[in-house]
Amino acid sequence: MPRYLLTNTPQPPRPEDDRAEDRSASGVGSPVRGRKSLLALFAILLVAWVGIAGVGGPYFGKISDVATNDRSTFLPESSESTRAQEVIDQFSDDDAVPAIVVLADSDGVSDDDSTALNDLADSLDDDGVLAADASPAIPSDDGEALELVLPVSSENTADDVESIRAAIADAFPDSTHGSGTDDGSTVSVHVTGPAGFAADRSEAFAGIDGILLLVALIAVFVILVIVYRSPLLPVIVLFTSVAALAASIFVVWHLADAEVLLVNGQVQGILFILVVGATTDYSLLVVARFRDALLTERDRVRAGLKALRGVLEPILASGGTVIASLLVLLLTDLASTRALGPVAAIGIAMAILAALTFLPAALMTIGRAVFWPFQPKARPASASIGRTSVWGRIASLVAKRPRAIWIGLVIVLALPLLAAPQFKASGVAQSEFVLGDSEARDGQDVLSAHFPGGSGSPTQVVVSADELDSAAQAIGELDGVESMSVTTEDSPSGTATVTADGEIEAAPSQGPPTGDSAASPEPTTVEGQVLLEVTLSDAADSLAAEETVTDIRDAVHPLDAEALVGGETAVDLDTNTTAEADRSLAIPLILLVITAILILLLRSLLAPLLLVALTVLSFGTALGVSALVFNHLIGFDGADPSVPLYAFVFLVALGIDYNIFLMSRVREESLRLGTRRGVLAGLVATGGVITSAGIVLAATFAALAVIPIMFLFQLAFIVTFGVLLDAILVRSLVVPALVHDLGRSVWWPWRRRIPRD
Repeated sequence: MPRYLLTNTPQPPRPEDDRAEDRSASGVGSPVRGRKSLLALFAILLVAWVGIAGVGGPYFGKISDVATNDRSTFLPESSESTRAQEVIDQFSDDDAVPAIVVLADSDGVSDDDSTALNDLADSLDDDGVLAADASPAIPSDDGEALELVLPVSSENTADDVESIRAAIADAFPDSTHGSGTDDGSTVSVHVTGPAGFAADRSEAFAGIDGILLLVALIAVFVILVIVYRSPLLPVIVLFTSVAALAASIFVVWHLADAEVLLVNGQVQGILFILVVGATTDYSLLVVARFRDALLTERDRVRAGLKALRGVLEPILASGGTVIASLLVLLLTDLASTRALGPVAAIGIAMAILAALTFLPAALMTIGRAVFWPFQPKARPASASIGRTSVWGRIASLVAKRPRAIWIGLVIVLALPLLAAPQFKASGVAQSEFVLGDSEARDGQDVLSAHFPGGSGSPTQVVVSADELDSAAQAIGELDGVESMSVTTEDSPSGTATVTADGEIEAAPSQGPPTGDSAASPEPTTVEGQVLLEVTLSDAADSLAAEETVTDIRDAVHPLDAEALVGGETAVDLDTNTTAEADRSLAIPLILLVITAILILLLRSLLAPLLLVALTVLSFGTALGVSALVFNHLIGFDGADPSVPLYAFVFLVALGIDYNIFLMSRVREESLRLGTRRGVLAGLVATGGVITSAGIVLAATFAALAVIPIMFLFQLAFIVTFGVLLDAILVRSLVVPALVHDLGRSVWWPWRRRIPRD
């Protein structure tokens, strides 16, 4: 906030001051006509927003009820794994997710251990926890581990896994179990597999309703108190943000409940942060204009209306730009990315509405007392308003050496671009999705040490029965394939082993073959297709396993054009592939939309192109710095392919906000003073509010890091760093210096109304 706006002598609030000034016809400005009607309208707006907050508030804790974190539901119907699952479901009535229990003992497992695991499965089945029959405990080749596959409901996966883990704690009290525990026991028992990882993700997202929002609100409140040095104003601004968020959640919840929108934990967290940050940013602009107006207007209502006129165009333009950018995501294929568009757009719309209705109504109702103890006093229009020393000096520096400043800083910003290609966004193993302790990840490590990594989560191949032998032979020749089986009703286990040369072996329970019974089990056939299950050598959630799935598809598709490859690993592969395609589609379209809106707003062609180029440069700088931090300081193995897209949407779209705040004011001043003097006046007028807005937005996005999810942590770092870089450096120095250097030509080709410098 500019210091010249905060240097008035502290005075306690006295309501009669406003009334006296309102009655005064002398001085600057007289009371507006219809003042009583306006005050009544303000009262209605205040009551309405309090009501909205009251109605929407209870939905804060309910939005998780309509959210899903099942990655398979995010894929388009055209993806191969989705089409495969539709056929796979016809081979079984079970709608189950495998929870894999792995027991390891460095001294070797015993028959008692095997019996205990089988008894555990029977007990869980009796309690109704299992969705289908469990497999018997399977020993590892090294004799040091046992594997038990427990099918659980896909609708209550997290709760069922919690029940299994509680039962394990009771059945094996002397073992190491859970995540991050080590009591020196030689025996460890873990729950892993797709169900285990799903449960760990649900637990990680559990704090998103409370902790995330609380941290964000506290951070914003502290910053506002420092900026305004007022006890009342931060409360009003914060309530504006909370009311906008309540309205957003109310709308999103009902749309998600009606299955119009798909919401997951990531979208939910981003909605919270985005609405709080954006509403606060818009509020800062409204408050700054209101305070400016109070310096030249005695009547608080007249000052408020003047402020509202000043912020209406930049807030609508900046908010509209963000909304338009977000709606581009409707063209993407990944449902979670596509849902972010309308969900976040609803949030931005509510932020604009609250900042332009509730906040001005509150400011005009309370008047100068809202700034207590530093209340601005009205002065004659001819009175000199001092310039802040900080922003005055920055403006003077820009005026003295504009070319050296913008060229030098552009070079500095461009250096991290060399590291941007090192940003690895081709996907990460789902075991790395949760940061910190994860029992499923620990269990996967134990499982991979004693069994094929893909045990319990096979890749499923639907192939023509006529091509079963050739498909099995082609798959068996691939690296990364451990074993194969085919679904058959002739086996009690439901499957029969398939050798690498395509032969189907008799199930062990059938006994020694005699005479005609020596024939191999017949595979179950559905519409001329059979289901081949392939156990991979690598963990099912690993990138190496995804490469094997790609090889399997390449092997079977030439044999059977209708063959489909599905399973957990295939879902991860298709999700990453779809996310990469979405990224390539959305980023250019967002740039086109933003450029078009800036051209209309600034009535210029050159200025928008330069501003977009600088914003993209700022994004590239943030990405390059993030690559260095993630790869060399933190040690992340990679990033989800959607991370750069999400970061681009928020850095570029929200970065344009600051461009609009600055350049709309620069154009306003340039119409009076000429471009070079206008950019300096615009910098002094908006420098403080843009810097404050940037710090607030950075703080809110930084709050995402409290949720132990790699995706959100990486997004938090990139956006936080990028917003601070953009608001403090690019918008304060690079853009003003570049505009000052170009002068009137920056408004080319429509510069007729701009006076010559």
